[in-house]
Amino acid sequence: MNWITRFLCLAIIILVVGCNNDEDTITYTPNDFPSAEMELLNHFPETVYYEIFVRAFYDSTGDGIGDIQGMTSQLDYLEELGVEAIWLMPINPSPSYHGYDVTDYKDINPEYGTLDDFKLFLEEAHNRDIKVIMDLVVNHTSYDHEWFQDALMDETSPYRDWYIWAEEDTNRNARGDWGQNLWHGVEPNQYMSVFWERMPDLNFDHPPVRSKMIEIGEFWLDDVGVDGFRLDAAKHIFPGEQEKNLEWWAEFRSAMEDVKEDVLLVGEVWDIPQVTAPYLEDGLHSIFDFDLAENLLDAARRERGNRLISLIQRDLERYNRYSDEYIISTFLTNHDINRVMSELQGNENRAKMAASLLLSLPGSPFVYYGEEIGMEGQKPDEHIREPMLWYEDPSEGGQTSWIQARHNLGENPPSVEKLKVDDTSLWRHYQTWIHLRRSQPALLYGDLQEAETGEQGIVAFIRETEDQQLLVIHNLTGEDKTLELKDEVNYLFFQENDDQSWDGEVLHISAYSTVIFE
Repeated sequence: MNWITRFLCLAIIILVVGCNNDEDTITYTPNDFPSAEMELLNHFPETVYYEIFVRAFYDSTGDGIGDIQGMTSQLDYLEELGVEAIWLMPINPSPSYHGYDVTDYKDINPEYGTLDDFKLFLEEAHNRDIKVIMDLVVNHTSYDHEWFQDALMDETSPYRDWYIWAEEDTNRNARGDWGQNLWHGVEPNQYMSVFWERMPDLNFDHPPVRSKMIEIGEFWLDDVGVDGFRLDAAKHIFPGEQEKNLEWWAEFRSAMEDVKEDVLLVGEVWDIPQVTAPYLEDGLHSIFDFDLAENLLDAARRERGNRLISLIQRDLERYNRYSDEYIISTFLTNHDINRVMSELQGNENRAKMAASLLLSLPGSPFVYYGEEIGMEGQKPDEHIREPMLWYEDPSEGGQTSWIQARHNLGENPPSVEKLKVDDTSLWRHYQTWIHLRRSQPALLYGDLQEAETGEQGIVAFIRETEDQQLLVIHNLTGEDKTLELKDEVNYLFFQENDDQSWDGEVLHISAYSTVIFE
């Protein structure tokens, strides 16, 4: 098959883009971002989020534990990177290191600081046009929560019906979705807990529980000032009862929108799109796309993504059946999944291409702290959440030490200090792509069209708004590619490096790189 035939489909699609021979057009390279003088768009919620585990992020007190004041001190760093919104893992009081077992829904973990510290953090973030959403864990409380302790000790407690207790006909040997025990404790106090015996599930069939969780949401939105919530375990409120889950989230959304019209509710619904899509109809504004995360990493790992765009389009069509205003939350990995660099066996080129895909496709991209410097991490979970690496000298102030690290050790570990001054680093790559994305409406919220090339290792697509069309071509491979695009192609808008060229007919795209035509 010759080049003209092979890329005929691509050439036809490019005709849709049109031709612009304006002599004043500019080709941008990474060095132009973020220094290029152009408007940076902030189109919440189609924005770049940064997930922070406060305990591991930045220590302002020297006790080895990250805290809110430390996080506030690094807002300039996040602004420089280009972050427009922050997702905070749990910040409520909790007996565990991770915080997903809450003991007080209206306060701050004292190891992290105070409510006043958090309000100052919000003020400083908002001054930089950075939104903040926080983890809200409503599926369960901590075993140590005063509600559960009162219910456990007294069968006549007003909180007894706030939890789910085994009855005479209950199958106490029942197993959950991944084979785990559901029932814990001893008679007459055997209680349901989907995730862990120290996190008893709340009973959302009991109206006071629903009212209390709505009240808590209103408190954080109205009294404190957060911009939304990441909703943990959103499909487990009623295990195996989809309709009741959907009904609850519709109720919660309505109440939250009454308080804050532009609130964002992002749900952790860890399942296939057929299951997750209905949550977008009346309940959640956004859901995390776990399938897409796997597909993006797989494309980078295998250096080929021939079906990637068609799979995304298929999922978008499913979501469209339920809502025309949804936002899909995209990511590569998070605090529950092995880190990107570990999944890609330390290959920085593949990590860069995974980031390029994430930040050029539709949705609201979430970047997990440390991902931008190539931190490694593998399960168990606490070692996916190791200290953020700020300095080449790990003993320098600000570095957390809440856990003895297993990863990112040796003679040459990554750090913000080292990578920020290297124009070829992964950090610079993330910064470039985040700012590039923020400068172009089509990359922020444009529709997606596939541009099939038939070439192994090339992923090409069009992002399109009413006023702008961008053709994005990613070379995921370690080989230079030559593509004949014919003379109908628009001008070259962005190129990854100076080794790429286009003479009006033939595109030379270097290994592990991207070009964009407008």
